[in-house]
Amino acid sequence: MQYQVILAHGALGIWDEVIFLSIGAIFLVMMGISWVRSRNSVLDEEIEADDGHSTNTTDPSDERFRLE
Repeated sequence: MQYQVILAHGALGIWDEVIFLSIGAIFLVMMGISWVRSRNSVLDEEIEADDGHSTNTTDPSDERFRLE
């Protein structure tokens, strides 16, 4: 009985598909973990608001500008 190649083909036979699918599964798991961690993180805008520093300064020698 000959196996039908679906996703990958090479000298490893059926193991090509196993390796290909496992790498894809690892990628999806890593992206899922990254997405969950980013959903629970504090945004930079919230950190800046909590600092209490004003972005408007009256000192004309200050050469810092807020980038948007």
